[in-house]
Amino acid sequence: MFKIILILHIIGGFTALAVFLIPLVTKKGGRIHRVSGWIFTAGMAIVSISAFYMGIARLLDPLSDSSLRAFSIFLLFIAVLSSSTAWYGLRVLRFKKRRTRHRAFVDFAFSFGLLLSAGAVSIYGSSTGDPLLSWFPLLGIALAVIQLKYWLSKPSERMHWWYEHIGGMMGCSISTVTAFTVFGAPRLLQVESVSLLLWFLPTILLTPVIIAFTVYYKKKFAPRPGTEAA
Repeated sequence: MFKIILILHIIGGFTALAVFLIPLVTKKGGRIHRVSGWIFTAGMAIVSISAFYMGIARLLDPLSDSSLRAFSIFLLFIAVLSSSTAWYGLRVLRFKKRRTRHRAFVDFAFSFGLLLSAGAVSIYGSSTGDPLLSWFPLLGIALAVIQLKYWLSKPSERMHWWYEHIGGMMGCSISTVTAFTVFGAPRLLQVESVSLLLWFLPTILLTPVIIAFTVYYKKKFAPRPGTEAA
């Protein structure tokens, strides 16, 4: 069963990795954007569910050593991070017409789950001296705070959901690329260990992309002079 789940995990991960840039560079709301976006979401759903199974299975295995347990904890956190950000990216579209504070419990549950798990993993990483588990969860804390702030606030911009959708799905993409960088690439290249900087490289490279797209679309959707009053 574990091997079957592992194969599904790899298939889902490579599927998401293969298409994650397509929705970003194609016409927003167009057929290619929507189809590739749902393919990416399906791939990440497989990744998250399979990661939960494998992470818990390894933690419960009495033969697991400390390094394997640390690997399993990071795998579980990646599952929480990817599922929370993908869920958020989809749900902001579902409630794009809202004018008041959000009240759906399930959405707060995902965001709070990300916040609590990120804090717990960071504390665990600090106690064990693991730099990846200590610092990478800070990304999850930041994203969870952004999500909760958005849900708890009244929308102040006309296209608020557009910016949050981009941020949510790109946050999910960061977890995809990071997982490949940490786990997939070293195994394909037969490298036993990689630099800590390489683990954070997807975050370093993709975060400015999120900011740049948000700034671009805010300028694009900004009211033209003389039209705001009308």
